[in-house]
Amino acid sequence: MEEDLISKKDLLDLTGISYGQLYRWKRKQLIPEDWFIRKSTFTGQETFFPKKLILARVHNILNLKDDLSLDDLAGKLSDNFSFSTLTLSAEMALERNIVSNVTMNKFGEWPGVGREYNFDQLLHLYTVDSLLGNGEINLEEADLLLQTLRLRTPRFEGKNYDLFFIRKMGVSSFILAPSPAELLFDEGVRLVTKVSLGDLIEQLKGKLT
Repeated sequence: MEEDLISKKDLLDLTGISYGQLYRWKRKQLIPEDWFIRKSTFTGQETFFPKKLILARVHNILNLKDDLSLDDLAGKLSDNFSFSTLTLSAEMALERNIVSNVTMNKFGEWPGVGREYNFDQLLHLYTVDSLLGNGEINLEEADLLLQTLRLRTPRFEGKNYDLFFIRKMGVSSFILAPSPAELLFDEGVRLVTKVSLGDLIEQLKGKLT
């Protein structure tokens, strides 16, 4: 299962940004160096990007660049420490459209934390809410997903990882794997959806900045 990439040309066409903007943002460290992926094509060497990550990052930059300098923006988007020390109330999570009322009412009670959430807890709720909102999981599966994220994500700290949601004979399962990962399933297993947690992290950062 290959990583979903977008070419530099398609990125510029899709977002409306210029070549100069893209490389200025790179110099300002708004876009990580390792997102610029050089690959051989039939026309020679071309630059590609992780599609969902770069589109989410460009969206965040365009939304925030009028309010912050590029240097301040680079700090906001790349400073993982500032997000790791963040806490947000249930009311603020609802106000910023991080979670819906349905998700908050059903899954917002977090053992030992009351109604204040750190970044990882917000990410878990945001992930559940995204899949519920897309109609890809039901409430019972949402509960299983939340348990999986709570138990398994600490081992991926500082790493990119993907979430795979599969069903076989009516039984639902969630798998977390380092990104990029190639998973081969038994016959009869249906991949319902694959979610890049790095992509959701970018989206969540945008809502919190």
